[in-house]
Amino acid sequence: MAAEPSTIHLTDDAWTAFQASLYERDDRLERRVDGQTYPRDELVDVWVLSAHAEAIFSQDIDPEVWDTLADLELEAANEEDAWAMIRDFYLERGNVLVVIGDGVGEDREEWIFSEPLASRLGLLA
Repeated sequence: MAAEPSTIHLTDDAWTAFQASLYERDDRLERRVDGQTYPRDELVDVWVLSAHAEAIFSQDIDPEVWDTLADLELEAANEEDAWAMIRDFYLERGNVLVVIGDGVGEDREEWIFSEPLASRLGLLA
């Protein structure tokens, strides 16, 4: 039986603050600790973060919805259906959906992370 899906809603400001709180070292994402210094090459931008996500629906990054759907060996008639299928696939397997802002319109932003990653990064309280 699949785990209960988790959805987290963040404001745009909370998402920006979350991204700023991250660093990457040896291909591992972690949260910064107050009082510590981090080299500039450990900064995490949206592209670095996207490499750690399971799937993305974003206006800022090419979401590669069709590539992801093909990897899952699924087919859909349009991008909305494709994203719904991708989202369902990952959520049924215990992953975490992060919805940024109101989650609608041109600025729609949804990211799917594995539960262990979301937990380690403090997305799950």
